[in-house]
Amino acid sequence: MTLLTVTGLHKSFGGVVAARDVSFTVARGEMLAIIGPNGAGKSTVFNMVGGQLGPDRGQVLIDGQDITHASPQARFRGGVGRTFQVAQTFLSMSAAENVQMALISRFRQSRGLWTPARERHRAGAVDLLAQVGMAEAADMPCSALAYGDVKRVELAIALAGQPKLLLMDEPTAGMAPQERAALMDLTASIAASQGIGVLFTEHDMDVVFGHAARVIVLLRGQIIAAGTPDEIRQDPQVRRAYLGDSHALEPSQGTGPA
Repeated sequence: MTLLTVTGLHKSFGGVVAARDVSFTVARGEMLAIIGPNGAGKSTVFNMVGGQLGPDRGQVLIDGQDITHASPQARFRGGVGRTFQVAQTFLSMSAAENVQMALISRFRQSRGLWTPARERHRAGAVDLLAQVGMAEAADMPCSALAYGDVKRVELAIALAGQPKLLLMDEPTAGMAPQERAALMDLTASIAASQGIGVLFTEHDMDVVFGHAARVIVLLRGQIIAAGTPDEIRQDPQVRRAYLGDSHALEPSQGTGPA
């Protein structure tokens, strides 16, 4: 079933067209990757879906509801979660406290607190940390965690909003290869079990081809190809524009859905 429908997104900055008539869908439980060379328009499209940028024209629908001009905060409360290229956590706070703050925001309890924030949603926060394999680190400050573990905490923060759609901007940036695969395996498992659609950008082609069900390729703001990882590997235009020949020799053998 279609969850996200993006139709005709267009965005210009002065005389530069960053996105031109971009249209695609994401189904429940599906992982869709957006790839392309630097300057292709990936961040522009991603931020229009997330609400950080407004399109000049076009439409973004979640479950048929128009969110084209909704704020990022309204999208969060409407079921759009996000992680960032550089993990966004409060380093001086514990892993549990970071997730508790997301839960407080979700339930709109940030004003008029009559009890200390650390006493609210503690059990729910630990449950979310358990989903990402971080329950034992609940009381550790994020500043003391390895970066790969911080990315897992950030995923738990995103899940605190009970997202229908999860946006992941360069989710494995700064991580070791083994950590990358583990994080994306975890994300794929959660997405499949909870029916969450995942839209992600990524430069690591092993991550893309190993975990995306479908891939769209942008070049100069336009989609030049869309299909399964193996179809994208073999697309002559994509190979010329972006991949070269190193990723077009064999079908993908990743551990996630392909």
